[in-house]
Amino acid sequence: MFFIRTNDQVKIAVYDLNPCGSETILLIHGWPLSHQIFEYQESLLTANGFRVVSMDLRGFGASDAPACGYGYDRMADDIYTVVRALNLRCFTLVGFSMGGGIVTRYMGRYNGYGVKRLVLLGAASPRFTQCSDFPYGVTREAVDAWISQASTDRAQLCEQFGSMLFASPQSSAIVDWLRMLSLGASGIATIQTACALRDEDCRADLSKICVPTGIFHGRQDAVVPFELATVQQSCIPGAQLFAFENSGHAVFYDELCSFNQQLLAFLRTPVC
Repeated sequence: MFFIRTNDQVKIAVYDLNPCGSETILLIHGWPLSHQIFEYQESLLTANGFRVVSMDLRGFGASDAPACGYGYDRMADDIYTVVRALNLRCFTLVGFSMGGGIVTRYMGRYNGYGVKRLVLLGAASPRFTQCSDFPYGVTREAVDAWISQASTDRAQLCEQFGSMLFASPQSSAIVDWLRMLSLGASGIATIQTACALRDEDCRADLSKICVPTGIFHGRQDAVVPFELATVQQSCIPGAQLFAFENSGHAVFYDELCSFNQQLLAFLRTPVC
């Protein structure tokens, strides 16, 4: 692990595995977790010759936790800072959950700088919440309830959220581990990024995506409704939708082997 400092003096924790790998994958985690959520994909990808770069979003994991700066623009800027600092080119960008919304903003804000392939994984994109002209996603009131609980009993929120991630039974150890990842986040970051999840709109960014895109989503997702995956597919030319019938939000745990196989196959598809 090492740190890259942003232009607002926030240190972002970065992890670079197999730096001599033949192709680079950049992983962006979701709310309210850290890069560690990708543990089983990091080992898979490095074993198959990929360079795997991941980062803890500001306020999460080992990154600094400032008092502000948790909108998608700022966090997309953080990704750009990491990309430029490491001179990443022709890489695959992967975004899970809220990370999917942030990478969508990156694609629009920076015209997909350096990205040759995109993976949206249970992505909260283009919006997480419903509005007058967007009937998909969850209600604002549902996210408001998270924000309220994070302000009074964040530990309970983390426990409840962990139980929402899966469609299939998981070991109590896995659930406890995810709760600890969530509790490792800054309380301020947890609340402010939940506000961003509620309010951000990436429809204009989604329309600018023009690289090969794989959409991986569990049909039983209780966090990010599956219908958002169909919206993403309809808005991105040529996007491939990989639907996992027996998975919830954490598709890469519910159907680990199938997910890993399909992800590898997508990553190995030649890009013109």
